Amino acid sequence: MQLRLGYLGTPLTLNEKFHTMTYKKYKSLKEKASEELDKIILTNLKNFNKVIDYNIENHVNFYRMTHNILPLASIKDIDYDYQKFHDIWKKIGLKIKKHNLRIDAHPDHYLVLNSLNNEVLKNSIRILLNHALIFKMLDINGKVILHLGTNKPSKKEAMLRFQENFLKLPDDIKKIIILENDDKTYTVSDTLELCEKLNVPMVLDYHHFNCNHLKTENIKELLPRIIKTWDKEELNPKMHFSSPKSQKEKRTHNFYIDYRSFLKFINLLKPLNKDIDIMLESKGKDEALFKLLRQLKHYKPYKIKYNTIYF
Repeated sequence: MQLRLGYLGTPLTLNEKFHTMTYKKYKSLKEKASEELDKIILTNLKNFNKVIDYNIENHVNFYRMTHNILPLASIKDIDYDYQKFHDIWKKIGLKIKKHNLRIDAHPDHYLVLNSLNNEVLKNSIRILLNHALIFKMLDINGKVILHLGTNKPSKKEAMLRFQENFLKLPDDIKKIIILENDDKTYTVSDTLELCEKLNVPMVLDYHHFNCNHLKTENIKELLPRIIKTWDKEELNPKMHFSSPKSQKEKRTHNFYIDYRSFLKFINLLKPLNKDIDIMLESKGKDEALFKLLRQLKHYKPYKIKYNTIYF
């Protein structure tokens, strides 16, 4: 059994910035707008390539990319060819595949697939199309993590609306979606119910589970069902782990990972005897990952090689 650990966003060690552009700025530039977007995207691709190289050098083979690489790509009236640097994307993708890296994405809160607002729904679909384009240009099997969204006018109706909207999506969009429980509304049981209905893989967020779960939920009993949702996938099941900032701010992610809580978590996974990828959602990003690995080597006799824990 192997547990691969990863981190998200821009590694603090590099501190490379991914640039964006506001819609207002784009419109103000008029005929020079495309030229400015060219510069921004080329810079972002250069920095993305640096991050991939950094991960390869440090044996991090599980990573969540930023969703800001292609500015304004989900805006409907932007007249710009987002595939013009396809060759650069392809080269990065070849590097990703050569080193067997897993790259996923997690769009921001503007993506609400069960929104009651039709414009929000349309924009959400454009965001998904944008991510599908990125994975296509990279030519990789990437996944996009989604929350179930709103619970209006009721959770039952909102879940049904999510299901209906999901089933209307093109197949190439459906196949990149994986669903995650959240920290306020949709529990593990809620999310798992939809995943099983839609045949969509589920991401267990253990921090969210601790913030938001039913008294009747037994995570040990739910884990085998969560793993089973990945049966038809080539990728390992994926889970999220983070530590709360404080008892008062329990929903906020800490800079580092509490290794004692992490040890309890992975001991829950041990009976599954399944290779799993665990994304560390810490503000410390790569620094949090490497500190946790140092602590695990010091305090527990697990076999650890690079960023993978072996049972």
